[in-house]
Amino acid sequence: MNKQRTVLLAALFLIASVAVHGQATESSINKEIGGLRGVSDAQRPAATTKIANEIRTLPAGQPKLKLADALIHLVTEGDPGRDTLQAVADTLGQTLKETPQPTAKDGSPAMSYMDLAKLSRYEGISTELKDPEMDKADQILAANDADVEKADFTLKDMDGKKYTLSQLRGKIVLVNFWATWCPPCQKEMTDLDLIYTHYQSQGLVIVSISDEIPMTIHTFLAGKDYHPPVLLDPGGKVAKQFHVDSLPRSFVFDRDGKLVSEAIDMRTQRQFFTMLAKAGLQPLGSK
Repeated sequence: MNKQRTVLLAALFLIASVAVHGQATESSINKEIGGLRGVSDAQRPAATTKIANEIRTLPAGQPKLKLADALIHLVTEGDPGRDTLQAVADTLGQTLKETPQPTAKDGSPAMSYMDLAKLSRYEGISTELKDPEMDKADQILAANDADVEKADFTLKDMDGKKYTLSQLRGKIVLVNFWATWCPPCQKEMTDLDLIYTHYQSQGLVIVSISDEIPMTIHTFLAGKDYHPPVLLDPGGKVAKQFHVDSLPRSFVFDRDGKLVSEAIDMRTQRQFFTMLAKAGLQPLGSK
């Protein structure tokens, strides 16, 4: 039995359990969302799909939208599988169709539209929601990517060594934005370190950028064997250049300096390799 079928069956079992024990409520769903990070990686896709389907049973309104949007922020942590991502996207799309959100005072779409557009653009998930606000969100993301494509920076690492993005042409560069207080950032650090140490010889550069003060970062890294250079971004100026509005965020540039892939949340080792393959990185031992 393949992984997706196993996850689907588990989700259906959990949904059936809800039917037996009673209708899910806003309060019970909120509690499930709050405990989602404590669910094992193996069980999390099924648990997430279950929550998405429970949210759909709620009456339309802002409380339902709040839950759907909270779930979409969690589903991108790691690799839940396409079916789970689609279930969460469908739930938010349905909720926005029921409860359209007004345009912000500055003319930008509400954050829920931006979140759904990100899932579509960066995770390859489809949405049936047809709304002018979604079109605006898509245009904003395209413009942001164009800004990242031409961005450059010079930052110092913890030892004062300078790194300039444009001077790394000829290498594959993964730019990772993170923070010590961010659990998903911490979770992906082991994989980032492993990939960096094994593929540095192929011209891979990984830089981890944080806007925290050096003492906070130094204390956090003490005793950890983390090899990628950690760059200091006082005031988060480079993060603003890259339109980083959540952590972690990762961007991959090929040897010509072209932006070829980006992630809006935590990635697994497999997902990082998929991103890096778009820049031409060849796994060790492959032909």
